[in-house]
Amino acid sequence: MRTINFMGARNIAFAITMLLTLVALGSWFYKGLNFGLDFTGGTQIELSYTQPADLGKVRDQLAVAGYGDAVVQSFGATTDVVVRMQGDDPNLGNLVAAALQGTGDKVTIKKVEFVGPQVGEELRDQGGLGMLLALGGIMLYLAFRFQWKFALGAIVSLVHDVVVTLGILSFFQITFDLTVLAALLAIIGYSLNDTIVVFDRVRENFRVLRKTSLIDNINISTTQTLLRTMATSISTLLAIAALLIFAGDNLYGFSVALFVGVLAGTYSSIYIANVVLIWLNLSVDDLIPPVVENEVDERP
Repeated sequence: MRTINFMGARNIAFAITMLLTLVALGSWFYKGLNFGLDFTGGTQIELSYTQPADLGKVRDQLAVAGYGDAVVQSFGATTDVVVRMQGDDPNLGNLVAAALQGTGDKVTIKKVEFVGPQVGEELRDQGGLGMLLALGGIMLYLAFRFQWKFALGAIVSLVHDVVVTLGILSFFQITFDLTVLAALLAIIGYSLNDTIVVFDRVRENFRVLRKTSLIDNINISTTQTLLRTMATSISTLLAIAALLIFAGDNLYGFSVALFVGVLAGTYSSIYIANVVLIWLNLSVDDLIPPVVENEVDERP
């Protein structure tokens, strides 16, 4: 395969990266994230139908009754539905049940409970802490497995992926709930795997092509792993697209976050992680220390 000059466009890619990052951070700070009930708190109503419930119909009925922001999910049997919405009105369960019975459906309230914002704050803090610990563990692993310059390149790449994904969620005000948080953690794992494949080939080629410059090494290594990267990315995006189209509203935020994250991760493994290696001037000596000759004992 002919070597593709990926790094020839690194300055253009850097400009695009900075633009996307600034837009994402701007949206994040000015518009903020649209936290769901998992983080803000609200009322959870468990309902039971006599026949299998049509979730789309339930959402439409609630929207007509003025509860368009309600989250509707099935749980357990097909006749059981859970509705989550903001507010702590004790009569909210009866109001929702009345709205759903307007078309003749028989609905029974099984349980109504209020989830306070303190629980949401705890989940948010623990989720953020978990993400930071994951990034720290990744950096330690790469520093031990490869070299600290590789570790720094991977972390910068992962931070970019998370920031861009959060920026897209913020810009379009897509609900940020626990499923989206799980998607962010999955993005970290996916992007890291893609980056390690390229890094491992760069390290191998340093030992084979010792007289090759760093930029040429990166171009050769990225070209050699391109088919694997494209096959993995395209197959993953097709699966996520199926979720995006057919999974419904409950997994919409999860699907969007994963889709954006996979695209960002594929891009960053080429044009961010590798560029950081160039900035840090990675060399053969970083991976293969020169041999130190033993001192000759000149004593008689």
